Amino acid sequence: MYQVIARKYRPQSFAELIGQEHVRTTLENAIAQKRIAHGYIFSGQRGTGKTTVARILARCLNCIEGPTTKPCGKCASCLEVTGGNTVDVIEIDAASNRGINEMRELRENVRYRPARDRYKIFIVDEAHQITNEAFNALLKTLEEPPEWVVFVLCTTEVHKIPTTIASRCQQFSFRSVDFAEVVERMEWICKQEGIEADPEVLSVLAQMGEGSVRDSLSALDQAIACCGVKLNAQEVRGLLGMFSLDSLSEVTQALAAQDSRRMLDLVMELERNGRNLQHFCRELARYFRNLLVAKVAGPNTRLIAASGPEQERLAEIASGYSEEDLTRYLQLTLDLFKDLQFSLQPRLHLEIGLLRLIQAGKLLPIEEALANLGSQGGGPAPSKPPQPRKPVPPAPATSHQQPAPSQPPATSNQQPATSNQQPPAPSGDWGQRLHSALLEAGMQFTADAVEHSHIVESNNELHFTTPEEFKLAMNEKDILKIVQKVADRPMRVKTTFGQPNVASAPKLKPPPDDVSERALSHPEVRRFQEMFPDAQVRVVRNLKE
Repeated sequence: MYQVIARKYRPQSFAELIGQEHVRTTLENAIAQKRIAHGYIFSGQRGTGKTTVARILARCLNCIEGPTTKPCGKCASCLEVTGGNTVDVIEIDAASNRGINEMRELRENVRYRPARDRYKIFIVDEAHQITNEAFNALLKTLEEPPEWVVFVLCTTEVHKIPTTIASRCQQFSFRSVDFAEVVERMEWICKQEGIEADPEVLSVLAQMGEGSVRDSLSALDQAIACCGVKLNAQEVRGLLGMFSLDSLSEVTQALAAQDSRRMLDLVMELERNGRNLQHFCRELARYFRNLLVAKVAGPNTRLIAASGPEQERLAEIASGYSEEDLTRYLQLTLDLFKDLQFSLQPRLHLEIGLLRLIQAGKLLPIEEALANLGSQGGGPAPSKPPQPRKPVPPAPATSHQQPAPSQPPATSNQQPATSNQQPPAPSGDWGQRLHSALLEAGMQFTADAVEHSHIVESNNELHFTTPEEFKLAMNEKDILKIVQKVADRPMRVKTTFGQPNVASAPKLKPPPDDVSERALSHPEVRRFQEMFPDAQVRVVRNLKE
């Protein structure tokens, strides 16, 4: 009868065990020094060798030449442990024997000496499934068992083992087997079985196992059943539902081209071919993780579970992105994978998630946005070309500033001041400019009211002092729109009704000292104030003092 590869090539001694050197070394030393504990807890992910090591430990303790670290493999005890039919090595599946009655029966069985061998060994698989009541029934026996009893509790969820049980046992944590060791083991098995498999195929099978030797060997068995004695990487990927590096790189190609349509076509192809969208998102998250690691650590690193050519390809792709971008893509993909687990419309969620990746690629770091202020003339680089603006006549210099040498003269379409106008406002001829803009907007009555108003500018605020007869025409919201259009920057508007003369003008805050005035009038400071209109400059210090 056919025996699956995972069972046929199961290690029978510590020398055949791959990985878990810390467990192997400790147990070998304990056996050699005759310091054998009465209870062990083997914890770790599936397929890493917990039950296998428990059986090897049983062979070492009960071998006719033992206790020894190298069992003979020929005596009755060794052969029966391998076949799983020995009387003195009892394997219990705690998933189906988890109650208090089963533990009471085990406790009664502990009282009797081994039928033939040196130790009576109890191997309990999935020990975390045992109920608290059953653990309590076993507590005293586990703490002080007879000298011929050894308990080995194997579990994938060690945190569910009660502390009272864990404190009475020696704990060993089994790690994921290294990618290179899994590939090497499968390569040896393929030679023994006469199977032709290139490194790419073995890499795919090892990735499928994710550090579990048993899962990788089960995938190898399945691939042999599908492809025969010659394994093909593309067929194996299709059989296991995995995605090639070329298919995943289509996402990064679409990101580089900022092509949203290509992302949607990719989802359509996945849906049409019946691929699992959640599994694709999971593979995509792993792909971005590998790109990020390749960007940080470079190619040929043990941190990436991939063959040498695949690692070089990943490093080449990652060179076109920054660490910040890859980190952002990875986080968005992980969030998308979490959403897909509960989504009733997985295609819709995947499409939205991939389009978010496109939009995230257009974001600029805050440092780069601030650095571009000078080159872009007051703002971060826009995502599309800015629209041309209508030229606005520049305001004359204020009374406390000298006009810039490069400032062009006033345009010829400005209206000269009439005799009934008030003297020019301290901050510039706002009345004339606003009057023209209001006439262009068809606001004749407001234009007349502004023409008869006294205007003072202070700290990005225009203060209008208007006669009472124009009260109905002075709508602050309408005036604010025209003011911001003319000034081309955020400003505030305040209106006071009374006689429009200089004496009745509102009292302004005292002008700042020379240092503050020069600092606030600096072009870069003004650009920041325009970008963040709610910001306040509270203190100005002279660094030379």
